[in-house]
Amino acid sequence: MSNWPLLSVLIWLPIIGGGLILALRNAQAARWASIGVAALTFVLSLGLLTGFDAANPGLQFIEQRAWIPAFDIGYNLGVDGIAIALVLLTTLVGLLALIGAWGVISKRVNQYVAAFLILEGVTVGIFAATDAMLFYVFFEAMLIPMFLIIGVWGGPRRIYAAMKFFLYTFLGSVLMLVALVYLYIKGGSFQLADLYALPLSAQEQTWIFFAFLIAFAVKVPMFPVHTWLPDAHVEAPTAGSVILAAIALKIGGYGFLRFNLPIVPDASQEWAWLVIALSLIAVVYIGLVALVQDDMKKLVAYSSIAHMGFVTLGIFIVLHLVREGGNLDAARLALQGAMVQMISHGFVSGAMFTCIGVLYDRMHTRRIADYGGVANVMPWFAVFAMLFYMANSGLPGTSGFVGEFMIVLASFQYNPLVAFVAATTLIVSAGYTLWLYKRIFFGEVANSHVAELKDINGREWLVLGVFAFFTLAVGLYPKPLTDLMEPSIAQLAMQIATSKLP
Repeated sequence: MSNWPLLSVLIWLPIIGGGLILALRNAQAARWASIGVAALTFVLSLGLLTGFDAANPGLQFIEQRAWIPAFDIGYNLGVDGIAIALVLLTTLVGLLALIGAWGVISKRVNQYVAAFLILEGVTVGIFAATDAMLFYVFFEAMLIPMFLIIGVWGGPRRIYAAMKFFLYTFLGSVLMLVALVYLYIKGGSFQLADLYALPLSAQEQTWIFFAFLIAFAVKVPMFPVHTWLPDAHVEAPTAGSVILAAIALKIGGYGFLRFNLPIVPDASQEWAWLVIALSLIAVVYIGLVALVQDDMKKLVAYSSIAHMGFVTLGIFIVLHLVREGGNLDAARLALQGAMVQMISHGFVSGAMFTCIGVLYDRMHTRRIADYGGVANVMPWFAVFAMLFYMANSGLPGTSGFVGEFMIVLASFQYNPLVAFVAATTLIVSAGYTLWLYKRIFFGEVANSHVAELKDINGREWLVLGVFAFFTLAVGLYPKPLTDLMEPSIAQLAMQIATSKLP
């Protein structure tokens, strides 16, 4: 399949499918059509695995077409092991989100599912683009369907949350555009390969570094530009929260790996201490903020910020490990840990927001105080939720442990104090996650509304079962995932080690 334009199919099949579904007025037909398109997209994405040469660290499934020749902007696509892992996560979670959303939305169903499919397509485009301007176009395009999902089908404060999400992300992306235009003026190309080879002075790298940092920090989101995320999660419909947590946040981490580290490695090293400090604040402080939340969605949203702090920590300690200590093995461990943490967080956070949706669809409240004793009436649901809550706490044997443990090990080789502070998240996350589980599921049945709850149905079994399978699979045997990414990560570590100062 390497000679087939598979990446273009994965991008445009859901986008065109979503556009065609807009013409369907029957809600059931729109739901079935959206799941059919998403399922086909996922099945086709598996072709990336079958046709991928895992020993080759370079880009594969390459597509190159002229788009705007006057500015050397091309429709250029390609994926390595890092990108493939995120593309597969996108197509799988996109399908699960649509299945989980079945019947939840009753107004403008065709527009709702179309927005999800278009969002999926442009997100695949972000991970597959090898032209910086094409990346930027997809990066901006994803704002539109996400803005509509929150603003049209969200909660009572949906307009406020959608506007806040849009403005935060748009501000960061404008700075990225300025940096890309400067790089084009300097080097005459938007191709990422050319930007990686472009020599830049220390001052140039510093300005470009901060432009990229702000753009991708908002996406992660990092402290202190994280405040849009809890509002967006609380107001978004369940499927929107699943996509936002499982997929959209990963774009920030991916941007650091594709832009900051290889394009401005010297400035990244100089300012790595700042990102490491902000990451540790996210790990500890945001975890403490999660402890005092009374809304389930807001608690899990803050939990996502804390866990994504591990990702940025793993990415930026690499610069010290490689360029100061010459420790390539530890650097590769940190990068692997960051990637495994992103994939794991996609499954665990997606599952946790799905669990919140299961309860909300039945009781129409997210207040923790309105629940209690749910395990008495929904025993199978309680089993699934326990697995995901344990994974969120970093329990060994679940995917939540693997990435964090790898990052802590790598951090220890950089600075034992940093590793100690980072490891405190295992305590803090266990505190707020298990306390949340206790208040919702344990004890006597809290009220008559809880007593009337019915256990999960077949559709919910399917969605939670798939999330559970991958949570355990990555936790018990992460080798297939790490083997997929290892050559690309080793190549990235070597790129980082090379100065670009003229």
